[in-house]
Amino acid sequence: MKEVYIRRTLYALCAVVLACAFALTFTVSDYYIFNRIGEFNALFVISQWVKKGALLLLPLAVYYKRKSCADAVKYFLPLFVILSCALFGGFFDITKVAQTPAQEIYNSINLFVPKWLNMTLFFAQNACMLAICALLFVRDGYKIEVRNLLYILPAVIACMPLNIFENFFDIVDIPADSFLRFKNFTIWHALAIVALAGVTIAAYYFLRNKNERDKNAYLGAMAMVLLIQYHSKDSMVMGDGYNVYHTVLACVPLFICNIGVYVASLSVFLRKKFLYQTSFFVHAAGALSVFVYFGKDDMSNFGIFCSYSILYFTLTHALLFALCVLPSALRQYKFTMRDCIGPLVYYFAVIILASVCSALITSASMTWHTADGYYLAENELIYPNYAFTQINPLPFEVPPVWTLKIWNYELNLLYILGLYAVYLGLFFAFTAFYYIFLALRAKWLKRGIYAGQSSAEGEFAAADDGQEQQDDRED
Repeated sequence: MKEVYIRRTLYALCAVVLACAFALTFTVSDYYIFNRIGEFNALFVISQWVKKGALLLLPLAVYYKRKSCADAVKYFLPLFVILSCALFGGFFDITKVAQTPAQEIYNSINLFVPKWLNMTLFFAQNACMLAICALLFVRDGYKIEVRNLLYILPAVIACMPLNIFENFFDIVDIPADSFLRFKNFTIWHALAIVALAGVTIAAYYFLRNKNERDKNAYLGAMAMVLLIQYHSKDSMVMGDGYNVYHTVLACVPLFICNIGVYVASLSVFLRKKFLYQTSFFVHAAGALSVFVYFGKDDMSNFGIFCSYSILYFTLTHALLFALCVLPSALRQYKFTMRDCIGPLVYYFAVIILASVCSALITSASMTWHTADGYYLAENELIYPNYAFTQINPLPFEVPPVWTLKIWNYELNLLYILGLYAVYLGLFFAFTAFYYIFLALRAKWLKRGIYAGQSSAEGEFAAADDGQEQQDDRED
C-alpha cells in the first residue's frame, strides 16, 4: 500500500512540474537569460539549464520507472534547484520594452503572465522537484550505480537552450548576403537534410534490437525532448522573436508540423492506432517536405546557421520525422492504405480550422490600437499563416478568383484547396515510397545481401517480410 501512495504522489508531483514548466514558457524571462549570460549570475543560468534537463529525466524516472534516470536526478537536481532559488536576482523583472507603437500593441498581447504568477509557478516547480527527489530516495533507496550519474549529461545536452550560441555573435553585425546566413539550397540547407536523415537512421539502428520496454522508453524520451525544445519557442517568440514571428499567437499549434508535435508525441506515449496512422501518413510527409524547400527567402528570417531559429527548426522537425516513422520501422505499428482514411479527414479539419483562425487573428489585429489611437500598419498586422493558409511559400502566385471574407480578411479559397491537394499528393507520394522501400527490402533480403545475412537467412527474412505485407493486406 505504501508503494502505491508513493507512486501516485510521484505521478501527481511530476505532472505539476511539467504543467508549471509549460506555463513558464509563456514568460519572456524563461529563455531570455540563455543568450545573455553576461547579464546574469552564471550559476543561476546553469541551474536553469540543468532544470530543463530534469524535465526529461523526471518523467523517465517517474512514469517509465527508469532507475538510471532516478539515480541521476535525485543526487544532482536538488543542488541546482536550491541555487536557482537563491540566485534569481532580477530574473522576474525581465520584460519587453516597447520601442514603437506596434511593439506596444504586441506587448499587450505577449506580456499576459504577471510577475506574481511567474514567481508562484517558479517556486512551486522548484518545491515539487525537491519533493520528487526525496520520494525517489524513499522508492529506490540511497544505493546507486555510479555510472547512472552520467545520465545527467545527455539530458542536459538534449535539452540545451538553443539560443545559447547567440552569446558569441550579434546577428546585426552579419551582412544579409553572408555565407553564414541560412537560405535555400546552401550548404546549411544540405546539412539540415543530413541532420534529418542522421537522427532517423541513428535512432533506428540504436533501437532495432532493444526490447519493447526499452524501445518505448527511448521513443518517449525523444518525444519529451521534442516537446521541451518545441515549447522553448513560446518564450523566444515573445522575447527575441522566432523567424518572422513576434507574438504569442504564433504559438497556437495549427501549423501542420506544430500540431504534429503533439500527435507524434502522443502516439509514442499512448500507442494508439489512430495516432500512429496520422503521424505516419500526414506528419511524416509534412516534416519531410519543409526540408526540401524552406519557403521563399524573402518570407523567412532564419539568421545564420547557429541562430536559434534554424537550430530550433532543424532539431524539432528532425525529431518529429523520426517519431512519425520509427514506430513503423521498428514494427510497433503496421501501416496499410486503409489507414489513410482517418488522417485525410483529420488533415481536412486542421486546414479548415487553421484557415479560419488565421483570418480571425489577422482581422482582429486590424482593430487593435494604442491608447493614443495608433493602429497597426499593413506591414505590422499579424499574419500567423497557420499551415501556410495566408502566405504562399511557393515561387508562384495563385490568383484570388474564389474568395471568402471572414470578418476583415479575405481567404483565397482556390489557394487553400490547392494547398490541400498538394499536401495530399505529398502524403500519397511518401506512402508510395514506403511501399517501394518495402518491396526493394524484400528483394534484398531474398538475395541474402540485406544486413550481411547469408543466403538462407536472407530467404527466411524475405519470406517473413512478405508474410507481414500479406498480413497488412488482410488487415
